[in-house]
Amino acid sequence: MTHSLTLRERGRIHDKLLGTRLNTVVPKIMERAGIDCWVLVAREYNEDPVVATMLPATWLNARRRTILVFTDFGRERIAIARYAVGEAFPPGWLAEEQPDQWRRVAEYLEEADPQRIALNLSATFALADGLAASDHAALLEALPAHLQQRIVLRHELALGWLETRTPEEMELYPEVCRRAHTILRRALSPEVIEAGVTTTEDVEWWLRQTVADAGYGTWFHPTVSVQRQLDGPAPESFVSRPAGATIDPGDLVHIDFGIVYLDLHTDQQQHGYVLEEGESDAPAGLQAGLAAANRVQDLLLAEFQTGRTGNEILAATLRHCAEEGLDAAIYTHPIGLHGHAAGPTIGLWDQQGGVAGGGDYPVHPDTAYSIELSATTPVTEWDGQVVRFMLEEEAFFDGQNIAFLDGRQTEIWLI
Repeated sequence: MTHSLTLRERGRIHDKLLGTRLNTVVPKIMERAGIDCWVLVAREYNEDPVVATMLPATWLNARRRTILVFTDFGRERIAIARYAVGEAFPPGWLAEEQPDQWRRVAEYLEEADPQRIALNLSATFALADGLAASDHAALLEALPAHLQQRIVLRHELALGWLETRTPEEMELYPEVCRRAHTILRRALSPEVIEAGVTTTEDVEWWLRQTVADAGYGTWFHPTVSVQRQLDGPAPESFVSRPAGATIDPGDLVHIDFGIVYLDLHTDQQQHGYVLEEGESDAPAGLQAGLAAANRVQDLLLAEFQTGRTGNEILAATLRHCAEEGLDAAIYTHPIGLHGHAAGPTIGLWDQQGGVAGGGDYPVHPDTAYSIELSATTPVTEWDGQVVRFMLEEEAFFDGQNIAFLDGRQTEIWLI
């Protein structure tokens, strides 16, 4: 994949990957959860986030009311909708025979006779909470009492579907990360940054424009900021965006940036240093700070185990960091079909003691994560001023091992 694929080529890849995911991932997660039926409902412009990832490439959104039903632990699937949903979901409703769509759902479920019917409702996980209140009420009204009693509100199916990466996706994901890295590296170079002239906002919009020109998508506006000597301590809050600033010699430049390509998301953070006159390298204290952040990455990756919760991984990593004298913060999240994706939350920047709900979800095999964290260290050359080194890279966990998809930054880029 050396060029940006056409939309038609991407559409073919999308539908091929989707077919594989429906045939393999859905049965696996339904068997794992012990749920033999899954009903998903979406309406045009109000798509359940799970349904949105199950639509063919030619469907940019749901049509009218789209109801997808999986039975027999995902081995059977059907669209109870006015249209077939691509080739993956054959039509299961003829309005001429049964004018009421909800009654047709009830008829179909009576015939299938499932024992447990899962719906996408969750107070904890937004991505598993896609069933609108009005659709929920209409479904319950249409179902007979004995089927209503079989409904279970479980998040495992929605999260399992979204978080699980297939071998076919993992053939593509490293290349997607590589493309994002290439743009990020260009941004942290003299090609884009002219000391004393270029502003952080200039770099942010260069990133946005370059992504658009390459034909990729974006899921958040990039953040570019600087830390510099005598400019106060490292920022303590992630609540507001940093103010725009001109990038000067001696600045440590940080970028948080991501793209979307072939439905896969990236989220990366790296640093560059603007050389002052007479310098040939970044100060040793800055280099040591980056090395400390790399060590935090190592300690975090070492804690990944199937079945461990995000909170358990967070606590163990922070304990080991403290033992090594590292002032660390961890705020790692799953990534894949979304940026802040489905799966366990491994810390939030303002919740280093654990995250109720999201942090209690366990790690599963075949899942990807943005390894996002920071190490805060004093820099001798800056008179002991504290600097925060914020890093983020994609990694894949196969159930036994976890590794970065396209490497990581281990040296500060020089500008």
